[in-house]
Amino acid sequence: MASMNVKLAGGVVGALVVVEGTSGVLQGYYTPLLTDIARHLGIHDADVNWFEAAQLLLSAIVVPVLARLGDMIGHRKILIASLVVTALSSWALAFAPSFPLFVLAWAIQGFYVVWLPLNVAIIHSRARDMENGAALTRRGAGIIVAALQAGAILGALAGGQLGGMLPLWATLSVPAAMVTIALFVVLFKVPDTGARAGGTIDTRGTVVLTLGLLALTGGLSLIRLDGFSPWVVAMMALGLALMWLFVRVEKGTDEPLVDIDLLKRPTVWPVILTATLFGVSVLGAQGPLSTFARTDPAEVGYGLGLTSATTSYLIGAYVMSLLVGALLFARLSARFSPRAVLIAASFLVAGGYLALIPLHGSTAVVVSCMIVAGLGSGALVAALPAAAASAAPPHQTAMATGLTNTTKTIGGAFASTAFAIALVSGAAAGAGAGESTAGTLSGYITVWAICGGTAIVAAIALFAVPKVAFTSNVEVEEGVAPLEAVGPDVVASRVDLFDGDEGRA
Repeated sequence: MASMNVKLAGGVVGALVVVEGTSGVLQGYYTPLLTDIARHLGIHDADVNWFEAAQLLLSAIVVPVLARLGDMIGHRKILIASLVVTALSSWALAFAPSFPLFVLAWAIQGFYVVWLPLNVAIIHSRARDMENGAALTRRGAGIIVAALQAGAILGALAGGQLGGMLPLWATLSVPAAMVTIALFVVLFKVPDTGARAGGTIDTRGTVVLTLGLLALTGGLSLIRLDGFSPWVVAMMALGLALMWLFVRVEKGTDEPLVDIDLLKRPTVWPVILTATLFGVSVLGAQGPLSTFARTDPAEVGYGLGLTSATTSYLIGAYVMSLLVGALLFARLSARFSPRAVLIAASFLVAGGYLALIPLHGSTAVVVSCMIVAGLGSGALVAALPAAAASAAPPHQTAMATGLTNTTKTIGGAFASTAFAIALVSGAAAGAGAGESTAGTLSGYITVWAICGGTAIVAAIALFAVPKVAFTSNVEVEEGVAPLEAVGPDVVASRVDLFDGDEGRA
């Protein structure tokens, strides 16, 4: 057993744990600092949502391209390239002197979103030809997602504490240094799996998708500036038309950026829809949670009035619940089924956020609600990429897992934009106007209602998935169950998967 633990720690999954731990730090570190960043840049609290909107929009565009490139030329190569870009943007973020440059650096940092699908694809490539490969992929995904959540906890606590001790530029340099370390870990510890699908990049599809997403988010941005003007309607209509064109282009392309036929599989489309709706809460609601916690109730009559340090404890408790949910996913899916766990997790997310609408008057109650939502969110973070990988053909695993992240980021981008509009409604327009820069209570209630409602829709959609889905690598065609479900984990296969030997699958 001790020998197996050594191999686990030093193998491929051990190296990917470092990468996902760093990804978690990036996701948790900045959250307690958002109010401090807003004061530093002289912007309204609601405007910090534009950071996430810009980053998630860029991520939604680059993730399918990078995932496709990973299938074509190697997952490791693309992982290294994305680490380089993320490291450079993270260092730029620490020294950005203005709001536009800060948003630009924050957006480019979003390349880290592709790490999880690439890492799951690397694990799947090594496990695919082993006995019980689907279960091994789930286990490996659960481990690296647990590292992601642990990193987010560490990041939230460290960001909150260091924010009160160091200058802002020094505080923001810490995650940049960690990304640099992760880059060298991958360079020296992660071998190339050898999996290649060949092909080319769908340039037409990429351009149309980019223009469509820009038009849709641009229309939402104009609502913030001019209300529901004719320009908003025109931009939204253009965006929807371009997304329709994107589907038509992909159907007529031999090697599409997004395989529409893959999306139509009965085991895939509910997962992708769930990922989209899940992105609303897990990505779009983090900023509002932080700014609500920092809002002074003595000033506006609502909020928790916490400091950056105490806010980090709230964020840490929430992310700890994500970690617990991710760790429980593999065990619960073996006892029941991955489908049942996905449905239950979605209802937990819905319950946690909807409970915040009447119960947001004290820190203890808010933390309790976020823990409930976090348990469901952690299970979904672990489940969705693994479910997509199991449902997809071997040569499309990165595309399938990448689609879960792409659609999740699209959901988060639209939610961040919508939440920025909701939170600023009726509030002061600028930080220097001498009025309160806090988001409105009605805006926060809108945020929680949207997060809860989208989670309920996701749970309903998952009922359409075949009951025995995601339990083996056997393809599940419509109306046909897999030939057999996977059995218990095989210790020998675990050693093979987590060993760093380049000769393994």
